Amino acid sequence: MRFPEFKGEWKEAPLTKYLEFKNGLNTDSKKFGKGVKFISIMDILNNQYITYDNIIGLVNVDIEIQKRYEVNYGDILFQRSSETIEDIGRANVYLDNKPAIFGGFVIRGKKIGNYYPEFFKYLLSSPTARKKVIVKGAGSQHYNIGQEGLSSILLHFPPLQEQNKIAQFLCLLDHRIATQNKIIEKYESLIKGIGNKLFSLKMRFKTNDGNDFPSWKTKSFENIGKTFSGLSGKAKEDFGIGKPYIQYKQVFDSPQIQIQNCGLVNVSDSENQNNVKYGDVFFTVSSETPDEIGMSSVLLDEVDEMYLNSFCFGYRLSSFEVLSPLYASYFFRDSSFRNKVVKIAQGSTRYNISKSELIKLEISLPSIEEQARIASFLSAVDEKIKNEKEILNLYLIQKSYLLRQMFI
Repeated sequence: MRFPEFKGEWKEAPLTKYLEFKNGLNTDSKKFGKGVKFISIMDILNNQYITYDNIIGLVNVDIEIQKRYEVNYGDILFQRSSETIEDIGRANVYLDNKPAIFGGFVIRGKKIGNYYPEFFKYLLSSPTARKKVIVKGAGSQHYNIGQEGLSSILLHFPPLQEQNKIAQFLCLLDHRIATQNKIIEKYESLIKGIGNKLFSLKMRFKTNDGNDFPSWKTKSFENIGKTFSGLSGKAKEDFGIGKPYIQYKQVFDSPQIQIQNCGLVNVSDSENQNNVKYGDVFFTVSSETPDEIGMSSVLLDEVDEMYLNSFCFGYRLSSFEVLSPLYASYFFRDSSFRNKVVKIAQGSTRYNISKSELIKLEISLPSIEEQARIASFLSAVDEKIKNEKEILNLYLIQKSYLLRQMFI
């Protein structure tokens, strides 16, 4: 795919024709938190392009160090290290006249050739370029790419005018993607804010005839359900084939289990493993930070045979007339409940919660009719978020297609 006004072949060249590579700064951890702007891997991954104002990190270094590790307009920054080979060497471009410096897990490609900076960023994210970068990665449990590997990569470059046209076109699509992300963030902020008001009784619905719903009643976990464990006695070779099971990430990522994301585990008929079913609530039991402990998700699908991973436990309601599963999916993610869970987290370098401590907690619940009203409202906003994410996905598919078709 090409704009019709351009003819002629693109010229193949090594990255060293355009970039001079250098590894980033490693320094004492005590120097971070103040000083000059410091570009990290997260700045490369989390921004459409890098500017002085969207850099998060700061580091306190002298003038000589700043000069040695300075990043200027048009320089390309590469991710030097990654946990997966697919993410090695991801790149972004610095588009600001205020100089910054770059960190030890980053490789700077200093601009020494004549190229259009935004085009270079899109070129490096194209499937062709990514394949050439990935094969230069090395490692087993952790993957790295070096200056030598990047220097040996050959890519095709069009004339500057065509570079500019391609970059402007793709920038328009990126701006639309950024706008779509902001729309989603707006709705996610809305559902979080309204949910918090509803669960803290700062906002309440009325009955259909305009009357108040009954007062909320305090219930203990012990009296409205019971806990059960996830898979036990499984080895690495048991996974990848067999029956569906709910993975840790499914519980952590979403308040409602997305069963299409289940993994597979080999469970024989003679094993005594706990099956999950509609309405079950799952809690994560371990986390690196107390704020992420006890994340919950609810199964809202009828399933025949499905299991739960061993790093979570389940909670089965005694009656849906006391607590609605749909309501539970929102309530257990709200800060009013999350704050209680964080308080029972135990640990120092890693945090855990126990089933016995969780079921001692008390919660305040509205009538089942008010639960239905709250859940219905929040579900409608959730559906809007889902629709907006589907639109975003279409834009991302379109961008992926263009990156395949517009670059050699």
